[in-house]
Amino acid sequence: PRAPTPRLHQHLLNPRPGKLPLESIQVVLEELRKNGNLEWLDKNKTSFLIMWKRPEEWGKLIYQWVSKNGLTNSVFTLYELASGDDTESEEFHGLDEAMLLRALQALQQEHKAEIITLDDGRGVKFF
Repeated sequence: PRAPTPRLHQHLLNPRPGKLPLESIQVVLEELRKNGNLEWLDKNKTSFLIMWKRPEEWGKLIYQWVSKNGLTNSVFTLYELASGDDTESEEFHGLDEAMLLRALQALQQEHKAEIITLDDGRGVKFF
């Protein structure tokens, strides 16, 4: 048998061009949620946050940077971590504060860091 033509193949996968059936969207979103890359923001599941990396993964990257630079037992402001010159070449540079806090909370649960309050905002101490 011949392979379907591109147009027929497209029609079989997506009967209405430009529209993905709601059930298919729900399957994709649920798979993202199971993998930890999606979080529902409301009870009705109408609003969600999709995360490129889970907070634990960001935490791991941050802690690897801290360890390889001999910075355990150091204190940083959130600004220094996300926007400082020292982290410019790191993947977590530019991470928004909400995700940065979640990453640091994951490290705190592993007893690798402690989120602290500083005079000018929040900071973190690494162990």
